[in-house]
Amino acid sequence: MEQPTKAYRDLFTLMREEPAAKAYFEELPAEVKEEMSTHAFRVNSLQDMRTCADSFTRQIT
Repeated sequence: MEQPTKAYRDLFTLMREEPAAKAYFEELPAEVKEEMSTHAFRVNSLQDMRTCADSFTRQIT
């Protein structure tokens, strides 16, 4: 059985608490990182991070 996704306060808390989230963020293009940081309050889980990264990537390209 899959465990429910833990929700964090924001992007920065997520990266501080979840090494996988920090590693994922570090691999993103600079433009996506900047957008995601601007909207940090919207990112409360690794799934949120992936969804936002996909969305911002589509906007940039």
